[in-house]
Amino acid sequence: MSLGIVMLVHDALDRAEQLVRHWATHDCPVVVHVDAFVSRDDFANFTAALGDLDNVRFCKRRHCEWGTWSLVAASQTAAEAMLETFPDVKHVLLASGSCLPLRPVSEMRSYLSNRPQTDFIESVTTEDVPWTIGGLDIERFTLRFPFSWKRHRRLFDRYVSIQRRLRIKRPIPDGIVPHLGSQWWCLTRATLTAILNDPHRPAYDRYFRRVWIPDESYYQTLTRRHSTRIESRSLTLSKFDFQGKPHVFHDDHLQLLRRSDCFVARKAWRYADKLYDSFLSEQKIVLTGAEPNPGKIDRIFTKAIERRTKGRPGLYMPSRFPRAGHEGNITAARYTVLEGFSELFEGFDQWLADTISARVHGHLFAEDKAHFAGGAQVFFGALTDSASLRDYNPKAFLTNLIWNTRGERQCFQYGPKDNQDLSWVMAKDPNARVYVVSGAWAVPLFHSNRNFSDIRCEAARLQKIESEHLTALRSSYARARTQIWSLADFVLNPSEPLQSVVDDIGPRKTGALQSMPKMKPLRGFGQFLQDLKNQGMHPYLMGDFPAGHDLVPTTRIQRKPYLVK
Repeated sequence: MSLGIVMLVHDALDRAEQLVRHWATHDCPVVVHVDAFVSRDDFANFTAALGDLDNVRFCKRRHCEWGTWSLVAASQTAAEAMLETFPDVKHVLLASGSCLPLRPVSEMRSYLSNRPQTDFIESVTTEDVPWTIGGLDIERFTLRFPFSWKRHRRLFDRYVSIQRRLRIKRPIPDGIVPHLGSQWWCLTRATLTAILNDPHRPAYDRYFRRVWIPDESYYQTLTRRHSTRIESRSLTLSKFDFQGKPHVFHDDHLQLLRRSDCFVARKAWRYADKLYDSFLSEQKIVLTGAEPNPGKIDRIFTKAIERRTKGRPGLYMPSRFPRAGHEGNITAARYTVLEGFSELFEGFDQWLADTISARVHGHLFAEDKAHFAGGAQVFFGALTDSASLRDYNPKAFLTNLIWNTRGERQCFQYGPKDNQDLSWVMAKDPNARVYVVSGAWAVPLFHSNRNFSDIRCEAARLQKIESEHLTALRSSYARARTQIWSLADFVLNPSEPLQSVVDDIGPRKTGALQSMPKMKPLRGFGQFLQDLKNQGMHPYLMGDFPAGHDLVPTTRIQRKPYLVK
């Protein structure tokens, strides 16, 4: 049985010559359509280089453009020449000048000879394909597309909009049901002849001439009308990215392509010498007889598309950076944000660093500078403590900090005096663990010797800022894990909140805390809040602090029992 190759060529004529010679020298007649955009001199040199092959023909040339009828017309012209010139051909494969054979041609011919009545063409209805782009599914068959999508994009979009607004729908010819699929098919002689000699072909051609991307629907639809047995799959491996553009195979895809067991791959890079040398060599290759199975490598391509669109959590690429919301997880690892603890406890940072195995920073987003752990001026990733550099892009500062310290838990203090551009960023970050003692910012004001009218203004400002921050943390859009205590509730029982913070940061230690940080004195704090109220400011974030007496913690650290002998 003979296999015929219809090849569409528009560039890389040196590689196309190599492929044509490979097919032709393995007893596969080839009819080549060379795009009319190729210069006369290049075309003449191309035909002369293949002049020694008696089973190679060249058909009438025409200008071809992506997404237009010209591609279908070119394949029709070449297919007609194939059927007329080579009567022994039983299957016809449509290929391009960059479609690389992956298995011995003899094995492909044997495979097709065992399936003499089978047409291999991907053909599915518009309802069954999720990969159509541009919002054009069934509309590509009911609207008209006289303008090129690539060269006249504005006219294309405008004309589509006008047709939608006027509710224009052109009828689908009787007897056909629109189908879509890959343009790279392998049809039997009988089916291809029936399509080209169909008495209704002039009407079908007029209809598909105004269909969008007709090379993905013309043969796919008409094969359903004439074929007796269809395998809805292509023998050509072609993979597409999230934008609908074909993946280009390079030298480092060699082993990947071998594992696919496919007969042909689209499309190989013209400079992939290793690919062409390996698959077009005359070395004896073990015939596997395996069924083409692109599913073997689908997982790799799926991961590649996910990496291309989402990237790695917390790592930002220039190609994806401007697209907000496409970064996946905002940061690369979990981190802890502590709000109000350092204001309420003396030496809290050092106590926490001694208690847990994590890096404990001060206020990284303070007004004066970034307070790194140990007072460092430069941290991992060349992050400096400069407030101006940090505030140029606070989100990038945070993501760089977490990315550069993967494997080590980062903890830092945060409060209403800090840069608030991070408020929503942390609220939406599922890696954030935020612990808040609301109203604790009032403790430093309580201990300050400032004028009370200034304290009152500052307290009102800080309370407004923290209130907006808490709104973000409690929002339905928030994905951070958050715990909030009012200052009054925290003071009454500080051990349990501290225990939960330590257990979350870890590593988990057995038993309860053996020591507690020293709380700053709060004697008279209730009266201080009452004085703020008397000045017209309502300090509601602190909880209920009685003005007449001071709150006393009701729980103590539980010590381990011990035996006295």
